[in-house]
Amino acid sequence: MNVAVIGLGASGIAAARLAAEKGGDVYVSDSRTDDAVAARRAKLGDGTHVELGGHDVDRMVDADLVVASPGISPDAPVLRELAERGVCWISEPEFACRFFSGALIGITGTNGKTTTTLLVDHFLRASGIRSAAGGNVGGGLAPAASDLARLDDPPDWIVLEMSSFQLARVETFQPDIGVVTNLSPDHLDRYDSVDSYYADKARLFDNATEESLWVLPAGDEEVERLAAGARGRRYTFGEGAGSSAFVADGELILRFEGEIEPLLPRSDLPLLGAHNVANALTAALTARLAGAAPGGITAGLGSARALPHRLELVSDHAGVLWINDSKATNVAATSSALTSLDRPVVLLLGGKDKGEDFGQLAGAVRSHVRVVIGYGEAGPRATRELSAALGVDVEAATDVCDPSTTTPSLRLVEGSLEDVMACALFVAEPGNAVLLSPACSSFDMYESYEHRGRHFTRLAQAVA
Repeated sequence: MNVAVIGLGASGIAAARLAAEKGGDVYVSDSRTDDAVAARRAKLGDGTHVELGGHDVDRMVDADLVVASPGISPDAPVLRELAERGVCWISEPEFACRFFSGALIGITGTNGKTTTTLLVDHFLRASGIRSAAGGNVGGGLAPAASDLARLDDPPDWIVLEMSSFQLARVETFQPDIGVVTNLSPDHLDRYDSVDSYYADKARLFDNATEESLWVLPAGDEEVERLAAGARGRRYTFGEGAGSSAFVADGELILRFEGEIEPLLPRSDLPLLGAHNVANALTAALTARLAGAAPGGITAGLGSARALPHRLELVSDHAGVLWINDSKATNVAATSSALTSLDRPVVLLLGGKDKGEDFGQLAGAVRSHVRVVIGYGEAGPRATRELSAALGVDVEAATDVCDPSTTTPSLRLVEGSLEDVMACALFVAEPGNAVLLSPACSSFDMYESYEHRGRHFTRLAQAVA
């Protein structure tokens, strides 16, 4: 088979390797020519033709299959030209899944996907079930889907995180167990509407059968609308004892095949935040459906650890907690983080503007935040919209906070993260948490949310 791969990122390299290993004639192209991309080129064998600095569209038109990396915008000239010439392309996980031999769990949603994916894998392994996680996880925490398809000893279960960009280009993708963690507006810098973003998420259900199992949040009308009409059996988490996974009397509990299975006291879950309770319930139910034993799930819950950049406690100094939640790249994730904390927050908010309404944070800010520090490209709009929603003015970054007031204070810092951290150190009081939960992507100042989170962590630890 003649295979063309667009994009030389992690997923593009993985797809090219898989195609070559399966005997394909492989062509890979990337519009970039920087040193990092050139270094990735060296990871591919001599039998793979690689072009940097452009795309040979004629060669792609003649290919049997075109695989596009998820980071490439649908508006990219190469994809527009392919579409104009009637050429369809697929996502890298769609390509990889055609070579999977084990059962498949597909996990999507707006927030919590990575944590849930890795927890499911952790619980399965704790139960003695051969499992491997990958997909959109990123950050070096798990491989691309195509790398899992190349394993010499395939696992019994493959657990894939699927982004909306990856689901947008599936054809045969068919999880045995499909999971939606939650839904809220996101990626409005790439989608023209929330509905178009949700429509790509809905493709998880495209190839549902009567044997499909679905794990869904109870009472979520948007998810219910997404799954409407999909065949298969549904299980829910949250919303009390009517679900298959819930919290009662301070304990995480499963209801499985009519039996109540207590798992772990919530106080013993070593993960910060109410949203991580939801992630743990989602993963526990999913793993149970895949054959994990209650004892293995309980052991896995007790040994779970916070993932980097996801409500990660990185420093505790002079009564102030410094928490890295750089992965919170949308308003819903930041709101969830705020409501998960039980102490007053100094919130670091900003980054690359994705077009969301920051005024939606007003309720969580009013009840959980002492000071909001806006920064980066989105900082001025974020503080302006919160100012209007809260009815408070944006103060100078160096103004001393009035400790007697319960009204949140708004600051705007124009400068580097070092300047932002200096402001946070100035306003934070013992008993506070300084929370980097930006509600924005990182690309105004950083290469990735991981890059941003690592910088925050270094600065927070330097404070201590």
